[in-house]
Order: sequence, then structure tokens, then C-alpha cells
Amino acid sequence: MTIKPAVRVSDGKLIVKNRTVLTGLPDNVVATSGSAEGVFLGAAFDESSSRHVTSLGTLQDGVRFMACFRFKLWWMAQKMGRSGRDVPLETQFLLVETKEGSEGSHLESDGGDEENQIVYAVFLPLIEGPFRASLQGNSGDELELCVESGDVDTKAASFSHSVFVHAGTDPFATITEAVRAVKAHLKTFRQRHEKKLPGIVDYFGWCTWDAFYQDVTQEGVEAGLKSLTAGGAPPKFVIIDDGWQSVAGDQDKAGELQRLTGIKENSKFQHKDDGIMTIVNIAKEKYGLKYVYVWHAITGYWGGVRPGTEYGSVLKYPDLSKGVMENEPAWKTDMIRLQGLGLVNPKSVYKFYNELHSYLASAGVDGVKVDVQCVLETLGAGLGGRVELTRQYHQALDASVSRNFEDNGIIACMSHNTDALYCAKQTAVVRASDDFYPRDRMSHTIHVAAVAYNSVFLGEFMLPDWDMFHSLHPAAEYHASARAISGGPVYVSDAPGKHDFELLKKMVLPDGSVLRARLPGRPTRDCLFTDPARDGVSLLKIWNMNKYTGVVGVYNCQGAAWSSLERKNAFHETKSDAITGYVRGRDVHLIKEAATDPDWNGDCAVYCNRTGELVTLPHNAAMPLSLKVLEHEIFTVSPIRILAPGVSFAPLGLVDMYNAGGAIEDLRYEQQRLVSMEVRGCGKFGVYSSEKPRRCCVGTNEIDFSYDSASGLVTLSLDHMPEEGKRVQLVEVEL
Repeated sequence: MTIKPAVRVSDGKLIVKNRTVLTGLPDNVVATSGSAEGVFLGAAFDESSSRHVTSLGTLQDGVRFMACFRFKLWWMAQKMGRSGRDVPLETQFLLVETKEGSEGSHLESDGGDEENQIVYAVFLPLIEGPFRASLQGNSGDELELCVESGDVDTKAASFSHSVFVHAGTDPFATITEAVRAVKAHLKTFRQRHEKKLPGIVDYFGWCTWDAFYQDVTQEGVEAGLKSLTAGGAPPKFVIIDDGWQSVAGDQDKAGELQRLTGIKENSKFQHKDDGIMTIVNIAKEKYGLKYVYVWHAITGYWGGVRPGTEYGSVLKYPDLSKGVMENEPAWKTDMIRLQGLGLVNPKSVYKFYNELHSYLASAGVDGVKVDVQCVLETLGAGLGGRVELTRQYHQALDASVSRNFEDNGIIACMSHNTDALYCAKQTAVVRASDDFYPRDRMSHTIHVAAVAYNSVFLGEFMLPDWDMFHSLHPAAEYHASARAISGGPVYVSDAPGKHDFELLKKMVLPDGSVLRARLPGRPTRDCLFTDPARDGVSLLKIWNMNKYTGVVGVYNCQGAAWSSLERKNAFHETKSDAITGYVRGRDVHLIKEAATDPDWNGDCAVYCNRTGELVTLPHNAAMPLSLKVLEHEIFTVSPIRILAPGVSFAPLGLVDMYNAGGAIEDLRYEQQRLVSMEVRGCGKFGVYSSEKPRRCCVGTNEIDFSYDSASGLVTLSLDHMPEEGKRVQLVEVEL
């Protein structure tokens, strides 16, 4: 028996578990074995340069891929395809699916179904020394490697570990394993599960941005907190976004790029001698908030820090990579590029962050949303290049956050470059996509698709934050349901008094907490390579896990996407009014982990949030649904447990909430016919039972319930939150 490496280069081919993925690898491409399931690729060049591009070979016929690429300097989006020419510039993550077997068998023995399994290959372009790698395609259907330093004086000619390729038969596990192998190699970052999540992720919040933009005031912040609290959706954190800082233009003329002039708040937030502490105290003491965050750019402000300050700020003009400029030509006229940015000396940047953050912490601020992060890659000239500058800034930022915000209070924003991802040891929450744009009709389907696909990659490093939204908006339910199953923070940017409290109560409990799912929400396995924004025939399904249930959100995202021809988001024609898709129990990738019976047969109870209908789905059975553009549906998926012959049960949760199953914190089958559940929250509680229960109890009190014999749906009312000092209340169902 001969065991061959799972990923190998042989005779000019890249082979993953018997499947040829790339052919015609040039002689200058070098391979170095990595983990047991992976290999590093690099390349040698004739001359040293600050930028190189080389072919990695031709993408084999019969494969499908999903790429996460930067369509803007700041943000990634998804692109699917089948040939090398479809791989966009600035691709930072590439997942390839291949079904055809070739090159003999991976394990040359009497092995069974290896050839019949789908194999996934993950391509991760990396950081190598002062260079950062990305992938791109060309018109000859070749996959190309681009390495660049961002500094004409930072050159190299030889690279050995620029891309890591890893393979497996479970796409999600394969990605996690690939990132783990890269972490062991680079030793410069930590994965999501190794980081402390800030407390905001388990509570409902409010951000001032879309309510006020830069016109935010102390009075406006209080008005927003007051109206949400009064309506029964009390926020427990607030993000005071852009508009609180002291900034000015170089000449104080209209139309100038603004730069930071000091670390303290501007006049709008100066109240007597307390400054921003005043609104922090009002938020916490009057409205019961647990956390107050404020916004700042990684460079201080959009235009940086005004030169001449104590932090050694120098005016620098962004130099964008060729791939970014081609994908986002609007940068040619961007104010930052034309007027320059005041860049704090990297040797002084810890002093800058620490003085800013310690001032905020002394005022009671708990964390920061650090924006504009990718701008650092454009400013590395003369400073050792983009990777080195990013590393210095992030080390200083990590150290300051660690020192000043004990809850690890930081959200990364406009930060979708691998320069930052591969040096992120501290930050545990990352904005997952371009902004929520309340007035841009095109943006809403694009947003939901982008956050889901970007989370496939970003979720390995940090918890993806799917952004704020408006609860009173034509697309409010579309956005709200996605946030509720995202696994990330849930917060709105409503203007004071403009709220839909019925909608908010589908996400927010009366104590301001949320029923957060356990993982980053991601597309289901069968959606990874379809294109639900462009192909006119596919729905997007997003899965997540709770302790004892799963959840699937289904979205029609067709009709708009980033256009490679127009280099911007654009509408495109869709073929039909409604699209039909299917939901299965196994769409929740890890649903077996929610089953309490080790011999579970795969049958599920599936509850539809919108219609209130309950269906039992046998193993592998599919339930059809049809959705128009901007329509969605949420399904709670619960493994059915057989308690006795003809008697079966499955918990559902607080069925009026989007992530119903997140309410169930403990589930015990005490005797053959007694089920005990510990439930967080209040409202309409549901379970599936194949027969009418004998009785239902909350605590020690027997209560009324309703039973639908046709579906098996049992519902009862939890009229109030758990008693003070208790997180959960006991619900018992006796069959």
C-alpha cells in the first residue's frame, strides 16, 4: 500500500486527493510540503522587484470555485465560476470543488468511495516576509499569483510560502484546518475560537451612524436610547459613530479632507468639565446600557492626524495596488488620494492609541470601532512596505486595546485585506461586508449575499458582524432575520422614534439580550458554488447552530451584484418572478451535533417562522419553497428523538423569534416520557410531539397548552422572563 500526499505537485500538475485541479504549472513555481493535507506554493523570478505576477497553471475543466475578492479597497464580495478567467483580481480566498477522479487513487488499496466523494481544495494566498499575495485569473484560463510589497524599495526575487493549498471532503472543516495550518506556519495571528468575544455580541445595540451620520450630538444619542428603551427593545450597547471627534481641514476651508486635531471630543460632546463622560454616564445610569463604544479610524480620522502634532504625523499620499485600482477606479478621484493622509509615525503609534484609549476608558467608554483599516496598505512606501506598516500599527492597536478595554472591546471595520487578517491576534469581531445603505435599493440583496459568503473566510479569524440596519424600512425583515441567524452582534441604526418594535421583538428579549446562534452564519454546502446574486435560478440558504437545534435562513438575492465590466454594483435582469428551492434537515451542516441520541436516524422537525407551520422531514427528504426577490424565510430545524415506539419529540424554542431554538439552554430526557428544558426569555414556546402531552409545567406550575394533532405542534405561553437573578426557567413536557 502506497500513501500519497493529499495535495501534491507532480508532472506539472497540482493534484488534490486524486483530482487534478491545475495543469501546466510553470517551472518557476515551487512546492513545499506543509501539513499532512496541504502544500505551500511559491515562485522564483529572474529579478528582484516589489511586485511579481506568475501563472500557477490552468484551472482544470469540471471544477467550480467560490472566490472572496476585494471589489473595493476596504471590502470583499463573492464571485463564482468554472474557469481561470473568472477568478477576479484581488482574490484572497479561493474554494475549489472537484468531483472527477484522476491520477489513480489517493490511497492505493482496496479503499471504497474516495473517488465518488466531492473533494474541496482551499487556496489561501498568504503573507511572506514583507510581501502580500493574492490570486487572479487571466484570459488564458490560468490562475495567477500576484505578490507585492507596496514599496518600490522593498524587493525580492524568490518566494516559497506564498499560497497554501489544503484539501478535504468537508468544505467547512477543510477551511478551518487550512487556516490552522497557516497559523502554525506564520505564528502571527489567532483563530476566532482562541479569542475573547466582547460582551456586546450577546446584547441588542444601537449605532448612531445612519440615524445622524456626522451630525451626531449628545442630545441625539440620548434621544435614540430613550425611544428604543420606551418601546420595549432596550439597547444594552451603543456605538457613537463618526462625528464625536475634534477634526479640521488644513486651511479650515469647505470641502477639505478633515484630520484629527486632538484626542478629546468636539464641542458637541463637551458638557461642563465632563466631556464625553456625560453621555456615557447617561447611557449607563439612566438607560441601563452595559457598553458604550466610540468610532475612530485606524489612522485617527479619514485624513489621518494633522501634521505638526506630538505624534510625528507626516502627510503621505496613498499608492494603491494595481488590482484595487482596476476593481475600484473611483479611487482616481478620492479625496484621501488627492489631499493625502496625516500618518502617525509607526514608532509613535502606540503612544497615540494608548493616550486616545486611556482617555476614553477614563470616561467609561468600553471599546472602539476601528475603521478605515485597509488604508495602511497604501502608505507603506519608505516604511518597509504594506505588510510591515500594517503589522506595526496592529501590534500597537492590540496592545492598547488589551491595556485599556478589559472586555476586548474592538470591532474591525473596512479591514478586508489579508495584511491585517494574518496579523490579528486580538480583535475578535470584524464587519463582514460593505455598509448597510438605507437609501440604495440595489444594496440589500447584495449585502445579505456578501456577508454570508465573506463569513466563510472571515469567520475563521473573527466573529463576523453583519452590520447595522433600519428596523423601519422596506427591507427591514430581510436584514433583521439575517442578523438574527448570523451568530454576530445585532444592532440597528434607526433614527430616534423610527422603529418597528414588532420586528425588533423577533430578535430582542425584554432584558435587551438576543438569542445568538453559536457559529458564524454561512451558506449551506449546496450553495457554496451557486451564484444566488447573479445566476437567476438559485436561492441563498444560510445555516447556523444552537445547542439543541439548527436554523436555516433562505433568501432570494437575485437581481444585483458587482459587475466586472462596469467595476461597480449594478442591477441585472432576472429570469423569473419567483425562484423555487428546497430545504433539508442536513442543510444545517452540523445538525447531528444537536441530536441528543447517538443513534439519531436523521429525521427532523422543521418550523417555519413566517407561517407558523411545522413539518416533519424524514432523513434526506426535501421541502420546496418559492421566494421572490427580497423575500426570505427562516426555519428552525430540530432533530427528532424517539422516546418509545410511536412516541417522538423535538424541541423548537421561542417560535415567534427568528432564532427560536437559541432559547433552549438545556434539554434532558428524564424518564421515557418526561422532557425537561431550561429556557431563556419569554413568549410563545413550542415543541414537536407525536402525541398530545399529558401535561406541561413551567417551574412547578402546570399550565395550559395547545396541541395540533395534524402537525404535532405543542405551544404554551411563557408570560414573563425568568425570575430575578435566574438566567432560565424550567419547562417540562410529560407525554
